[in-house]
Amino acid sequence: KDVLTEVEALDIKTLETKKISNAECKFGYRESIFKNEEKGRYVILSITIRLTRNSQKVNVSYGTLSKELEAMGIAHPTIKDVSNAVIKIRSSKLPDPGKIGNAGSFFKNPVIPDSAFAKLKSEYPGIISFPSAGGKTKLAAGWLIEQCGWKGKRFGDAGVHKDQALVLVNYGNATGNEIYTLSEQIIESVKIKFGVVLEREVNMI
Repeated sequence: KDVLTEVEALDIKTLETKKISNAECKFGYRESIFKNEEKGRYVILSITIRLTRNSQKVNVSYGTLSKELEAMGIAHPTIKDVSNAVIKIRSSKLPDPGKIGNAGSFFKNPVIPDSAFAKLKSEYPGIISFPSAGGKTKLAAGWLIEQCGWKGKRFGDAGVHKDQALVLVNYGNATGNEIYTLSEQIIESVKIKFGVVLEREVNMI
């Protein structure tokens, strides 16, 4: 969102191409109009980005990233260093879609009121969480799913990855409906056990 200037998209309603500015995209953390008010309306054809050769700034505040750079012995990272570190981190967390079908993180990390989190924390001291704004706490969806026993489960060719419970996988011939049904079962089990409703991060077509 920091370097993108515009998106060229096909409007499914009118079958016309349209250029959408960065501001109009309403980018946020894993958010945009393409996932919210205009979900399902556009097919993105291309994007235009503006890069700079000078005065490049890198953001390494993300905890895992800073630790990885430290482990790599890099104190003053370049953009290339950050890119290599991110690729290494993602490769360790997510299965290669070229080898096993997946869409990355399937569910969003849910955000709940601090009062609700305090209750869960008393029942499940090991619950993984992150501070969030506005008197709320973000929970690790993968931890919730794993605690419900889904990690590594397989139903035909649809399943939950053996190393990352947040990732649903297609071992070969699972249909979209089978993946959807599995996700529904996971959502329901997490709701029953923790009283938390997971939201899919992927777009189901």
